Amino acid sequence: MRRALLALSAVLATSSVSGCGGTLDAGSDLLPVDEGNPVILYQDDWSADWLGEYAVLLANSGGPPLAGIVVNTSPYWMDLNANASGWSNLVAAARASGLKNIPDVTPSAGGPLTRPADGQIDSTVATDSAGAQLIVRVSRQRATASRPVAVVSATSFTELANAYLMDPTVVERVVVVAAAGSYQAPNGVLDGPNGDMDPWADWIVTQRFRLVYVGTWYDQTGDVTPAQLAAVPQNALVTWMANKQSKIIAQTTASDQVALLSFALPMFTTAVVKASPDISSGFDSTQGPKLVPDPAGNTWMLTQIDAPLAAAQLWKMLGDPSLFAP
Repeated sequence: MRRALLALSAVLATSSVSGCGGTLDAGSDLLPVDEGNPVILYQDDWSADWLGEYAVLLANSGGPPLAGIVVNTSPYWMDLNANASGWSNLVAAARASGLKNIPDVTPSAGGPLTRPADGQIDSTVATDSAGAQLIVRVSRQRATASRPVAVVSATSFTELANAYLMDPTVVERVVVVAAAGSYQAPNGVLDGPNGDMDPWADWIVTQRFRLVYVGTWYDQTGDVTPAQLAAVPQNALVTWMANKQSKIIAQTTASDQVALLSFALPMFTTAVVKASPDISSGFDSTQGPKLVPDPAGNTWMLTQIDAPLAAAQLWKMLGDPSLFAP
C-alpha cells in the first residue's frame, strides 16, 4: 500500500493543493522511508540538539531501529574526539537506562572532497573513511528492496559521497534524509546549516541518491524543560538530558532532529514537494545545488511539519516506565 501511495504521489504532484508548485498534503507515508526502515545516524556534535535522544527512544518505541552511528567533524565542531566522546556518553546513558539495540559510535575523520579537474562526479578521489565503510557495509546487511537504510544526515555529505565513490550500488540500498539548509518556497537551498560544509559532496549526493530534504525547522527550546524532566521516572538517560538541556542551541536551524522525525514520527511531515537538483548553472563552491520542484525528481522536499508532535511524543516515551525495563 505504501508503494502504491508513492506512485500515486508522483502523479498527484502535478496539481498543487496549497499553491506552491506541486505540494501534497502528506504524512510520512508519502516519503520513501518510514518508521520501519533501519537508520544510520550521521552527525557531528552531540550537544546542540536532541537528535540522539529522539533516536534511541524511538528505536525502543516502535520507531526506526538504529543500525549505526557515524560521527565526524565540521567547521562548527572540529574536535573528533570530543564529538565521538559525547555521542558515546549518550549511548552509555541509553544502555544504562535499559534501552536496547543501541550501536556503538563510529568516529570518522576526513575533510571535504575535492572537485576533480574534469568536473565529473565519478572522477572524484574517494577517502576510504570509517563512516563510508559503515554505510556501505550496513546497507548491504540491513537493506531490502522495500526497506532501504535511511541515513539521517545532520552534517556534511562527505561520508555519503565517499560511500557512493567506494560502491556506486549503495544508492540502491540507501535513502539520505538530511537536515541541510532551509526551504525557501518554492525551492530548497543547500546552504547553512550543513549544506555549506562540503559543496562537492552535495553535488554528488543530490544527483546520485534518493534524498529526503528537510529544510523546515522548529523551535526546539520547548521540547525539554527541567520541570518536565523532574516529573518523569528517573534513569541515566533522564539525568543525561538534564545535564545537556542548558547546552541546546536556541537557534531554530539547530533542531537537527527534524530529519529523523520527518519519517520516524507519523504525521510529523504534513506537506511534501518532489524536486530535483538544479545543475544548469554549474557547480557552486560555497553551497550545494538548489532543489527545484519536479514531479519526476529524486528528492522529497518537506514544505510543512507539525512541530508540536515532537515534544508530545518525547514525553510520552520518557514517561513510559516499561520502556526502560532492565
